[in-house]
Amino acid sequence: MTTTPHLPTPHTPTLDELAEQELRLVFRQFTYDDAWELGSLLVGMARERAAPVAIDIHRSGQQLFHAALPGSVPDNDAWIARKRRVVERYGVASYRVGARFRAKGTTFEESSRLDPDTYAAHGGSFPVTVEGVGVVGSVTVSGLPQIEDHALVVAALERFLGK
Repeated sequence: MTTTPHLPTPHTPTLDELAEQELRLVFRQFTYDDAWELGSLLVGMARERAAPVAIDIHRSGQQLFHAALPGSVPDNDAWIARKRRVVERYGVASYRVGARFRAKGTTFEESSRLDPDTYAAHGGSFPVTVEGVGVVGSVTVSGLPQIEDHALVVAALERFLGK
């Protein structure tokens, strides 16, 4: 999992910035067509960056979109599942969960009491939140360093939602 040559490493967001992203990036609704359009947008953005990623979108326990781009590997799907489970359990971005533990001077693996083979609080999975409903799913990217996975998802959501 190497840094892509076309993308500078994004700045490390603070816990407040991570919370603000989640408050701002909210859908009015989230349909099958929305999942397809968002997933297709992510594929295009990843291709522009030659990013070797896998992309996954889930809603209410159902996979609505999946793509694996050149350079991605089967292990990316395992990372997607582990990061998605963190979003499902905590209702916030997987990167934010890991950052909370780091801010306390520990790690998710050391202190969460959750199986690291099942959960990974690494960047790349972001909650799909619907206004007036709450978290209904997740959009996840795996294949880059965690901060870049997170930044790619956030950039796609910002573009998709026009924010």
